[in-house]
Amino acid sequence: MFSKLENLEKKYEKLEKLLYDSKFISNKEEYKKVVKEYKFLSPIVEKYREFKKNMDDKIQVMELLKSSEEDVRKMAEDEIKELKLKIERISVDLKNLLSPKDPNDGRNVIIEIRAGAGGEEAALFSSVLYRMYSMYAETKGFKFEILNLNETGIGGYKEVVFMIFGKDVFSKFKFESGVHRVQRVPETETQGRVHTSTATVAVLPEAEDVEVEINLADLQIDTFRASGAGGQHINKTESAIRVTHIPSGIVVECQDERSQHKNKSKAIKVLRSRLLKVKEEEQKNEVAKERRCQVGTGDRSERIRTYNYPQGRVTDHRIGLTLYRLENVLNGDLDEIIDYLRAAYEASKLSL
Repeated sequence: MFSKLENLEKKYEKLEKLLYDSKFISNKEEYKKVVKEYKFLSPIVEKYREFKKNMDDKIQVMELLKSSEEDVRKMAEDEIKELKLKIERISVDLKNLLSPKDPNDGRNVIIEIRAGAGGEEAALFSSVLYRMYSMYAETKGFKFEILNLNETGIGGYKEVVFMIFGKDVFSKFKFESGVHRVQRVPETETQGRVHTSTATVAVLPEAEDVEVEINLADLQIDTFRASGAGGQHINKTESAIRVTHIPSGIVVECQDERSQHKNKSKAIKVLRSRLLKVKEEEQKNEVAKERRCQVGTGDRSERIRTYNYPQGRVTDHRIGLTLYRLENVLNGDLDEIIDYLRAAYEASKLSL
């Protein structure tokens, strides 16, 4: 491990020099790649340097054990114990930092929520999920922006597509892809019977331009009048955009902005991320079944979680986790669920 860390530190120092080279800075694409790699290596190198410093301190303090004064030897023994504990903790941190990371963890995300089985109740549940994720994003200091919204008459969402910006956003949301199920008495139900409805969630890492090339000749772009709550203007102009990627058949709509140009830009951003997802899924399919992690594939056909209102419980079916604090979860308190999912994912990687 330490020879690898030495090599990483040398690489880090080379990258650092490049970042201050005026000739290199002019090459925007290369500069962007180096900045990304430099940021990735920074926490590893900082932790390794902390490890080396504590090791040097331990060697120096051990010299004091040779002292003829008992008080000095006792002080040295206590300090060595503390340094050993510190070095052990840093070693664990280094192992975690060096373990394979999901390359998408640091990205922004595009989240797509669509009403599934259950008609109007499913659309209302979609709006509940959007509220849950937006409240969680706020608690983390993330920013979010709606890209497309298709509302129903009583406040439900047939579809909502939104983007969340911040540090390591994908790492927080990546386990949310799948079918979410709700069991509750619908607002539209007069008999008081519990209904089951579903909504699908897709979490897409934001794709960079260099990762997914889009040929404009492959796009069919249509304009249409936006629908839904948006005032008189939204229904009078053809500002909404529908982009069809002919080779893949992927269709993206965006009508949140009044500007046709802005809607087109947002739609292509979503299209790029969907194409990246397809590309990644193709790569995953090449991996043998037994090597897939047990937390879940993230497929939207996979039922992952149930929100049961009568019992006030949330159950994540992938890891068998049940929490009896539904209201808190729906108000954006997702940390416990996310932490359990991440721990199960890491454990499953270690067992492969």
